[in-house]
Amino acid sequence: MPRIRTPETILTAPDASQPMLKAVEKQLGVVPNLFRMVSNSPSALEGYLGMSAALSKGRLPAPTRERIALAVAEINECSYCLSAHTYLGKNLAHLDDAEMVANREGSSGDSKAAAAVRFAAKIARERGNVGDADLEAVRQAGYDDAQIVEIVQHVALNVWTNYINKVADTEVDFPVVQSRQAA
Repeated sequence: MPRIRTPETILTAPDASQPMLKAVEKQLGVVPNLFRMVSNSPSALEGYLGMSAALSKGRLPAPTRERIALAVAEINECSYCLSAHTYLGKNLAHLDDAEMVANREGSSGDSKAAAAVRFAAKIARERGNVGDADLEAVRQAGYDDAQIVEIVQHVALNVWTNYINKVADTEVDFPVVQSRQAA
């Protein structure tokens, strides 16, 4: 049972959150529980949506962003995010099952993406304490400083969603995927 209230509908969310939830519904066709739960704080919802929107304009391709989300969700044992990003990975980023398994293990079948996912996983596991060799490896794979900053930002955003979903015990409204560690 969720530990933080999830408004049942857009209209039962705080007034200031309603336009943002309507925009989510327009974009996704539905309003996932995460968004409705976060809408308890219009400021938090605005921050989450703003960072997500800004990062979607970055230079990391959508499949790489989903790969990073899967790796971080697995590290943080977040079933909500694993479920959501498995669904998004398959249906929006067109990642196959083998690729998503590799992503959850901190790798990828694509050599360039593998470097980004390994780097993101190291950031998440080591709380940002990466070495010069880690930065060199991601640079050697073809990522520049702007993309490295974006990788770090994606890790931070995904850690936040992992943590808020774990704190809230958000009800999963996607086909359920459990972390291997929790299983």
